Amino acid sequence: MAKLYSEKKLKQMSPKKETVNFLLNYSKALRISTYKKLQFESFLN
Repeated sequence: MAKLYSEKKLKQMSPKKETVNFLLNYSKALRISTYKKLQFESFLN
């Protein structure tokens, strides 16, 4: 018989503060430039 995983309550998950800060800093350092329908990704570090 198959288990029904949807019946179980999932505990509330929240990311660590370090993870959120890492992702925010990464997104700030990433710059995407568009030139004649081409996209270029560059990091500002």
